[in-house]
Amino acid sequence: MKITQEIKENTVIMTLNGELDASSSVLLDEELSDPEIMKYSKVLVNCQDLNYISSAGLGVFISHLQRFEDAQIKLIFFNMQDKVRNVFEILGLDLLMTIVSDYEEARTIANE
Repeated sequence: MKITQEIKENTVIMTLNGELDASSSVLLDEELSDPEIMKYSKVLVNCQDLNYISSAGLGVFISHLQRFEDAQIKLIFFNMQDKVRNVFEILGLDLLMTIVSDYEEARTIANE
C-alpha cells in the first residue's frame, strides 16, 4: 500500500494505491490521525488504484468519521473500483460515507 497526499487550497487529496489490509491499515490510521490533517476542511480520497480493502481498512475510516464530522471536515471518496465499492455497499457504509464517481464530483460536493 502506498499513500500519497496532495494539498490544494483547503483540501487534502489522499491517493491510495494497492491493497488496504490489516498491515497497511496502520499506515492509513497514522495518516488520518496526523494533527495536520485537521487544518483542512476537506479530505478527498482517490481510490482509483485501491485494489482491495479489508475490514481493518474499513475500520480505520469508520474510526475517524466522528472526529472529522465533529471538526466539520468533509470526507469524500472518489474513483472507487466496483469491487471495492461493493464492499462499502454490502456493509451499508455507502450510507455513512460520501462516495462519488470522480474528482470533479468530489470537488463540487466538497464545496457545497
